[in-house]
Amino acid sequence: MSLTPVIALESAINLELQFAVVGLWLGVVFLLAAWLYRLNPTYSEAVRKVVHIGTGNVILLAWWLDIPAWVGISASIVFSAIAFLSYYFPILPGINGVGRQSWGTFFYAVSIGLLIAAFWPLQQPQFAALGILTMTWGDGLAALVGQRFGKHPYRVWGMQKSWEGSATMFGISYLVCWLIFWAVYGSLWQTWLIPVGVALVATVLEAFSKLGIDNLTVPIGSAACAFLLYNWLHFI
Repeated sequence: MSLTPVIALESAINLELQFAVVGLWLGVVFLLAAWLYRLNPTYSEAVRKVVHIGTGNVILLAWWLDIPAWVGISASIVFSAIAFLSYYFPILPGINGVGRQSWGTFFYAVSIGLLIAAFWPLQQPQFAALGILTMTWGDGLAALVGQRFGKHPYRVWGMQKSWEGSATMFGISYLVCWLIFWAVYGSLWQTWLIPVGVALVATVLEAFSKLGIDNLTVPIGSAACAFLLYNWLHFI
């Protein structure tokens, strides 16, 4: 008797479970965001950060559940299209306002698909996770800290930043990178050194990005930097 139908059935069941776990997590994130927005529409920035940080952690589920690359890439395409349309139609109220001068949500979805396409075939999803989580947590918390506690501003290309926000970006980026390297490679000297370069690259990219493009440059730049540094220093 051929085992092919049995294997196909098991794969289908596994994929359904993966969809269920990811869908449950996203459902919780968007319900929380909707509740905040309904509670007070002026909380739009808080709503965006809840979605920004909450949805980014899907990359960890995709990694841990070994979700196929085609699923992640397909989801990225769908959400990129929704995000693009939301700038012209009220599809995601509280996350994107019609005519809002930022393409951050669109770039966010695109970056996830690009990193999955780059690192899943190499069987090194940790670098995709590193890039997305650096953007998710670093950029998200840097914005909140900068807005709330930024007492020392500076300007880059007409944009106002704060040293407090940039310091948060550097610290969180270092922590994210160190945690992932420690979990995958253990406590090697590269685990402590590489995050310094990654955090510096992420902080500079975040400071010099306009119109939300940091949601693309930060994850791709961070992942590429970590990948290149690891492959270089690994042989020293």
